[in-house]
Amino acid sequence: MSLFDTINEEIKVAMKAREQLKLETLRSIKKELLEARTAKNAGGVVTAEEELRILQKMVKQRKDSLAIYVAQGRADLADKEEKEAEIIASFLPEPMSEAELEKNVREIIQSCGATSMKDMGKVMGLASAALSGKAEGKEISLMVKKLLS
Repeated sequence: MSLFDTINEEIKVAMKAREQLKLETLRSIKKELLEARTAKNAGGVVTAEEELRILQKMVKQRKDSLAIYVAQGRADLADKEEKEAEIIASFLPEPMSEAELEKNVREIIQSCGATSMKDMGKVMGLASAALSGKAEGKEISLMVKKLLS
């Protein structure tokens, strides 16, 4: 079952259970997926990688908003953003542990023959493509810097 179909089923469940926040969040996911499908060059199809990217972007937006609300002392809005981020993240694959990330980045560094920080761009390109959806770009970047320095 595709992510879009899963979201539709979850929307029905949330409606029956009268879970308003979950329903709103699921509808926002559905909206983003529909917009991606109808985008200019999409051709009515969204790949699994694009779906992951959309969900990751949505979680990041919620976390950024959460940080702003916490800084402003708006606990009510911060709580809502945190719960939305959790709901969206439930559709993402389990993130890599730091040890797994380090192992994968080491393999990528060895495969491309990188030896110094001068090769960071090459390693980041390969690592970002290989670990997309499994780790955040910031975490990948920090690990690459750590291993190349």
